[in-house]
Amino acid sequence: MKVLVIGSGGREHALVWKIAQSPLVDKVFCAPGNPGTAQLGTNVNIAVDDLQGLLSFAKENGIELTVVGPELPLSLGIVDLFEKEGLKIFGARQNAAIIEASKAFSKDLMKKYHVPTAAYEVFTEVQPAIEFIDKTGIPIVIKADGLAAGKGVIIAQTRDEAVEAVTDMLSGNAFGAAGSRVVIEEFLKGEEASFLAFTDGKNIVPLASAQDHKAVFDGDKGPNTGGMGAYSPAPVVTKSIHDKAMAEVMRRTVDGMAAEGRPYRGVLYAGLMIDGGNVKTLEFNARFGDPECQPLLMRMKSDIVPILMAVASGDISGVEIEWHDKATVCVVLAAEGYPGDYRKGDVINGLDEAATIEDLVVFHAGTKASEAGIVTNGGRVLGVTALGATVKDAIDRAYAGVAKITWPGMHCRKDIGAKAMNR
Repeated sequence: MKVLVIGSGGREHALVWKIAQSPLVDKVFCAPGNPGTAQLGTNVNIAVDDLQGLLSFAKENGIELTVVGPELPLSLGIVDLFEKEGLKIFGARQNAAIIEASKAFSKDLMKKYHVPTAAYEVFTEVQPAIEFIDKTGIPIVIKADGLAAGKGVIIAQTRDEAVEAVTDMLSGNAFGAAGSRVVIEEFLKGEEASFLAFTDGKNIVPLASAQDHKAVFDGDKGPNTGGMGAYSPAPVVTKSIHDKAMAEVMRRTVDGMAAEGRPYRGVLYAGLMIDGGNVKTLEFNARFGDPECQPLLMRMKSDIVPILMAVASGDISGVEIEWHDKATVCVVLAAEGYPGDYRKGDVINGLDEAATIEDLVVFHAGTKASEAGIVTNGGRVLGVTALGATVKDAIDRAYAGVAKITWPGMHCRKDIGAKAMNR
């Protein structure tokens, strides 16, 4: 069969890498793809928001399954469009993708269906927002309501920082229309984990546990990014935490979305805050996490294609996923200046050397092919991902790969996976 993956980041490279291994698949296309996906399939120069262009390509090329990577095409209704034309597509429909596209919607849904989450209020004007900040106290969390590429969350440590964040968002300076409404919520203490599950709108099949590292610097310092690295499994997700997340977060959310007339089909990602035996939900995403997708797919033993097809067909009742009992670690290599303004066009050295390391894959994210070689073309450039017998083995292997790769100004966190080691 022919499969089309939509997107151009590390998550999409990981999806193409995993899908290409399936004996069911003859050819993989990626739109628009990157130099990493080009090594495994055929890149197609169509933007992720060109829904009609993507539809035409799928019809003309006999695509039997389309897999949507990023949130933007989901929020624009690509799944509805493809389904209307009778095409199989993996992802959430537009009215379900709102669970990520509007943080206010998802918070209201959680409140209505008793999904544990932080206390919050939604604001469109600065003065009432400041009054709420003063009433709630510092630290406090300020979120742009709409899509902001994983960067729309500010954890304000001072009143001035909180007021500046709210003013910037509501004035349209930060995140444009995505910040025209803000969600302000209490700061939750604990350790974060990523909990992903496949669902057909009724049945839920969880993936292995994972943990993302959002802050740009070691020790979770500095501004939030799209994710600086991830590992799986996450020891903080014990069996009792897993059961609680399934019952109180996933089950109530999937049932709640169905009750709202927005049946959720695809992969549902819950960002969890775990404190002792308590679980609270930070946010939902309507797609695979990036970078969590990379270590999760390296650990997945099962062929992913029958799972994606079952979700797209609306029935996953017979699906079981087999996992390697090894650990995986993904270290993101970022461009100088990220998550602010960053440099592009630097030649990346050492990719071939890193590729010689056993059980290690360098997933491309913000890269581009040029006459000089592969160059940087985004904030998060590469995801060096390794499999190991233990978390420590996977960490050592991933950083051995990192040590082979250089370009001017490259930076990464040195503590990816350290929380797992501490447990």
